Amino acid sequence: MSEQDDLSAWDEALSEQAEAEGSAEGDSAAGDADDMSAWGDALNEQANASKADFEDIADSSASGKNKVDLDVLLDVPVTLQLEIGRAKVSIRNLLSYTQGSVVEMDRLAGEPLDLLVNGTLIAHGEVVVINDKFGVRLTDVVSPQERIRKLK
Repeated sequence: MSEQDDLSAWDEALSEQAEAEGSAEGDSAAGDADDMSAWGDALNEQANASKADFEDIADSSASGKNKVDLDVLLDVPVTLQLEIGRAKVSIRNLLSYTQGSVVEMDRLAGEPLDLLVNGTLIAHGEVVVINDKFGVRLTDVVSPQERIRKLK
Protein backbone atom coordinates (compact mmCIF):
# COMPACT_ATOMS: atom_id res chain seq x y z
CA MET A 1 0.00 0.00 0.00
CA SER A 2 1.22 3.43 -0.81
CA GLU A 3 1.20 6.50 1.27
CA GLN A 4 -1.62 7.94 -0.82
CA ASP A 5 -3.80 4.87 -0.13
CA ASP A 6 -3.08 5.12 3.60
CA LEU A 7 -4.24 8.75 3.65
CA SER A 8 -7.44 8.02 1.78
CA ALA A 9 -8.20 5.11 4.16
CA TRP A 10 -7.70 7.43 7.09
CA ASP A 11 -9.91 10.06 5.51
CA GLU A 12 -12.65 7.51 4.99
CA ALA A 13 -12.38 6.27 8.58
CA LEU A 14 -12.49 9.81 9.95
CA SER A 15 -15.52 10.73 7.86
CA GLU A 16 -17.33 7.56 8.98
CA GLN A 17 -16.54 8.39 12.58
CA ALA A 18 -17.77 11.97 12.16
CA GLU A 19 -21.02 10.74 10.62
CA ALA A 20 -21.51 8.25 13.46
CA GLU A 21 -20.90 10.94 16.06
CA GLY A 22 -23.28 13.30 14.27
CA SER A 23 -26.07 10.74 14.29
CA ALA A 24 -25.38 9.93 17.97
CA GLU A 25 -25.64 13.63 18.82
CA GLY A 26 -28.90 13.78 16.90
CA ASP A 27 -30.19 10.84 18.96
CA SER A 28 -29.00 12.55 22.12
CA ALA A 29 -30.73 15.77 21.14
CA ALA A 30 -33.91 13.83 20.47
CA GLY A 31 -33.53 12.15 23.88
CA ASP A 32 -33.04 15.54 25.52
CA ALA A 33 -36.22 16.80 23.87
CA ASP A 34 -38.12 13.76 25.15
CA ASP A 35 -36.73 14.33 28.66
CA MET A 36 -37.75 17.99 28.59
CA SER A 37 -41.21 17.03 27.43
CA ALA A 38 -41.52 14.50 30.28
CA TRP A 39 -40.39 17.12 32.82
CA GLY A 40 -42.88 19.60 31.40
CA ASP A 41 -45.68 17.05 31.75
CA ALA A 42 -44.66 16.33 35.36
CA LEU A 43 -44.65 20.03 36.23
CA ASN A 44 -48.10 20.46 34.69
CA GLU A 45 -49.38 17.56 36.83
CA GLN A 46 -47.99 19.23 39.96
CA ALA A 47 -49.71 22.50 39.09
CA ASN A 48 -53.03 20.66 39.00
CA ALA A 49 -52.46 18.91 42.37
CA SER A 50 -54.77 19.72 45.27
CA LYS A 51 -53.85 20.11 48.93
CA ALA A 52 -54.41 17.05 51.13
CA ASP A 53 -57.03 17.29 53.87
CA PHE A 54 -55.77 16.18 57.30
CA GLU A 55 -57.76 15.65 60.46
CA ASP A 56 -57.16 18.28 63.13
CA ILE A 57 -55.08 16.74 65.93
CA ALA A 58 -56.74 18.75 68.68
CA ASP A 59 -60.19 17.51 67.64
CA SER A 60 -59.27 13.82 67.81
CA SER A 61 -57.63 14.03 71.24
CA ALA A 62 -60.48 16.08 72.67
CA SER A 63 -63.02 13.49 71.58
CA GLY A 64 -61.18 10.74 73.43
CA LYS A 65 -60.93 8.42 70.43
CA ASN A 66 -57.18 7.95 70.89
CA LYS A 67 -56.85 6.75 74.48
CA VAL A 68 -53.37 5.91 75.70
CA ASP A 69 -52.89 2.18 76.18
CA LEU A 70 -51.06 1.91 79.50
CA ASP A 71 -50.95 -1.90 79.34
CA VAL A 72 -47.69 -1.56 77.44
CA LEU A 73 -46.04 0.07 80.47
CA LEU A 74 -47.33 -2.28 83.16
CA ASP A 75 -44.36 -4.70 82.94
CA VAL A 76 -41.61 -2.05 82.89
CA PRO A 77 -39.41 -2.55 86.00
CA VAL A 78 -38.81 0.38 88.35
CA THR A 79 -36.58 0.79 91.41
CA LEU A 80 -38.23 1.45 94.78
CA GLN A 81 -36.17 3.03 97.57
CA LEU A 82 -37.10 3.78 101.16
CA GLU A 83 -35.16 6.64 102.66
CA ILE A 84 -35.05 6.92 106.44
CA GLY A 85 -32.90 10.02 106.39
CA ARG A 86 -29.71 11.62 105.20
CA ALA A 87 -26.46 12.65 106.78
CA LYS A 88 -23.53 14.75 105.62
CA VAL A 89 -20.20 13.60 107.00
CA SER A 90 -16.60 14.37 106.22
CA ILE A 91 -14.39 11.73 104.69
CA ARG A 92 -12.37 11.71 107.94
CA ASN A 93 -15.46 10.67 109.93
CA LEU A 94 -16.53 8.21 107.24
CA LEU A 95 -13.15 6.46 107.39
CA SER A 96 -13.34 6.26 111.17
CA TYR A 97 -16.59 4.25 111.15
CA THR A 98 -16.28 0.72 112.49
CA GLN A 99 -18.68 -2.03 113.39
CA GLY A 100 -21.06 -0.65 116.00
CA SER A 101 -20.65 3.01 114.95
CA VAL A 102 -23.87 5.02 114.94
CA VAL A 103 -24.63 7.48 112.14
CA GLU A 104 -27.00 10.27 113.10
CA MET A 105 -29.62 11.07 110.46
CA ASP A 106 -31.38 14.36 109.77
CA ARG A 107 -34.84 13.01 110.69
CA LEU A 108 -36.40 12.50 114.06
CA ALA A 109 -37.48 9.07 115.25
CA GLY A 110 -41.07 8.42 114.26
CA GLU A 111 -40.99 10.68 111.21
CA PRO A 112 -42.30 9.05 108.03
CA LEU A 113 -39.95 7.47 105.50
CA ASP A 114 -39.74 8.64 101.90
CA LEU A 115 -40.72 6.20 99.16
CA LEU A 116 -38.88 6.99 95.95
CA VAL A 117 -39.55 5.42 92.56
CA ASN A 118 -36.58 5.76 90.23
CA GLY A 119 -35.35 8.60 92.43
CA THR A 120 -38.65 10.54 92.45
CA LEU A 121 -40.57 11.04 95.70
CA ILE A 122 -43.90 9.25 95.40
CA ALA A 123 -45.13 8.75 98.97
CA HIS A 124 -44.38 8.85 102.69
CA GLY A 125 -44.86 5.89 104.98
CA GLU A 126 -43.98 4.13 108.22
CA VAL A 127 -42.00 0.97 108.83
CA VAL A 128 -43.92 -2.23 109.55
CA VAL A 129 -42.81 -5.83 110.08
CA ILE A 130 -44.58 -8.54 108.08
CA ASN A 131 -43.54 -12.19 108.59
CA ASP A 132 -40.13 -11.15 109.92
CA LYS A 133 -39.54 -8.83 106.94
CA PHE A 134 -39.60 -5.05 106.79
CA GLY A 135 -42.36 -3.32 104.89
CA VAL A 136 -43.82 0.14 104.63
CA ARG A 137 -47.37 1.35 105.20
CA LEU A 138 -48.07 4.35 102.98
CA THR A 139 -49.43 7.26 104.95
CA ASP A 140 -49.35 10.01 102.31
CA VAL A 141 -49.15 9.69 98.52
CA VAL A 142 -47.77 12.68 96.65
CA SER A 143 -50.20 13.91 93.96
CA PRO A 144 -49.04 14.00 90.33
CA GLN A 145 -49.39 17.80 90.35
CA GLU A 146 -47.10 18.05 93.38
CA ARG A 147 -44.52 15.76 91.73
CA ILE A 148 -44.51 17.92 88.62
CA ARG A 149 -44.17 21.08 90.73
CA LYS A 150 -41.15 19.62 92.54
CA LEU A 151 -39.47 18.81 89.22
CA LYS A 152 -39.54 22.49 88.26
